[in-house]
Order: sequence, then C-alpha cells, then structure tokens
Amino acid sequence: MKLTLGFSPCPNDTYIFDALVHQKVDTEGLEFDFFLADVEKLNGEAFSEKPDITKLSFHAFLHLAGRYLLLDSGAALGFGAGPLVISKHLKHFNELAGKTVAIPGVYTTANLLFSLAMKQEVQKKELLFSDIEDAILSGEVDAGVIIHESRFTYQLKGLHKLIDLGEYWEQRTGSPVPLGGIAAHNRLGQDVIAKVNRSIRRSVEFANANKGELNEFIRCHAREMDDAVMQKHIDLYVNEFSVSLGSQGKQAVEQMFEFAVAAGIIPKIPGRIFATDAH
Repeated sequence: MKLTLGFSPCPNDTYIFDALVHQKVDTEGLEFDFFLADVEKLNGEAFSEKPDITKLSFHAFLHLAGRYLLLDSGAALGFGAGPLVISKHLKHFNELAGKTVAIPGVYTTANLLFSLAMKQEVQKKELLFSDIEDAILSGEVDAGVIIHESRFTYQLKGLHKLIDLGEYWEQRTGSPVPLGGIAAHNRLGQDVIAKVNRSIRRSVEFANANKGELNEFIRCHAREMDDAVMQKHIDLYVNEFSVSLGSQGKQAVEQMFEFAVAAGIIPKIPGRIFATDAH
C-alpha cells in the first residue's frame, strides 16, 4: 500500500523520516510517496485533505482535528524550544503596538502563540521563515516571529529577543510547547494508521540509535546550514516526545486546544484528536 507523506526539509524532519522513506526499517508493507515543503505549505496542503500523512503546525491541526488524527510519534514538542520575537531597534515586547511584525505563516504555531501573547493590535506580514531576519534588518518590518534554525543565527546578525514565546507558554501551562506534529487522515482507517505510527516510531528510534555524522539526506535539504547548526536543530527539536507523546505531550496538546477555544480561535474541542496508539 502506497501512501502520500509530506514533511519539511528541516533537519529534525529529515532526521526522523530518513529511515522510513528509504526502507531502513520495517514499514509493515507500507510504501511512501513523499514530498518536502515549508511547514506553512504543508499546512495549506492539509486543508485540501490531499496528503494521507503530513507534518502540521499545531495551529493548523486545531482546525483539522477529526479529519486528521495526531500520531503518537514524530512530533516536535519541548521545553526551551519555542518561537522567539526579535527586533533590531525595539527593546521591549510592549513596544510592538501598531508596528509591523513578520510571521512565518498564518497557521503556524508561532503565529498562534504570538496572537495569544500580544494583546494589542499589530500589522502582521506573512513571510517565509528564512526571510524574516533580513526583513527586519532592511527595515521592511519592525520585528519578526522566528522559528527553526533562525533561533541559532539571529544574534550573529545584530538582532535581539523581545520575548520567548515558548517561555510564555511554559509559564502559563507548565507543559512543553507543542510546535508541530504528524497527522494521518482518518480515511486511512485505524489499522493502517496504527501501522504508520509504528513505522514512524521505528524510524525515530533508528535515527537515535545511529547518531553520528549527519547523512546526505539531511544535508542535501539544509543547504544553507553548516553541520553545527544542523546538529543543534536536531538536538533541540527531536527528543522523547518525538518517540512518543506520552501523557505529558498529550496533555500539552489538549491544553493548546483549550487555549484556542477560550480565545475564540476554534468553536470547540473535537471529539477525537489522537490516533489510536498501538506499539
């Protein structure tokens, strides 16, 4: 059985999915027709319900839960791993009122967390995540919400942090911040979804058991990064929650749904969020 699979070219995703898509682990008869795209592009594809399995920002998943079910493996959650709001000239987060702020996509979790934290009106400008630092430096925007490897490079460009949105989340919930997860369309059925989840877990565990030099699959999709930045990226976003959400990870996801309902982002929590966990 061949399934469509979308994930990002970021090192944490290529690290997680390398063994799966290259048949280095048992996939229980499943094959994957995979494609790589920026996470906001993946979010958009999921709204069309085209991919069978896809990486999703948790903000997008808020709107798609029920149609897509969250798998237990492959997710990006963590402490100290949240998006940052940065600027060149502004010094404090409360100075952003009325200013122009770059976001890496409407349905990114970064935009959701920024919207929860920022109580005043700002002008948002949607940019590709990798273009946000330069937009700040050029004066195109006053500040930006950065994700991925930008958190390792912004200080080198003379930019500074106004707020850590991960810390904002952690202080209010005591939970790891849910950034992105792997979701399977419910049309696949319970048995196939269970096979997919087990296969992804094997792929994560294979990668963790074979840590060493970064392989070509990771390198060829992260051309702008040196090895040190790629390794920092993997170390930050791949952790125990990537192997299994566990009770703490699931609680964090449920809290994000509760925040979204309270903020009027979604009308209610859907009846089913998680795929059946089968090992």
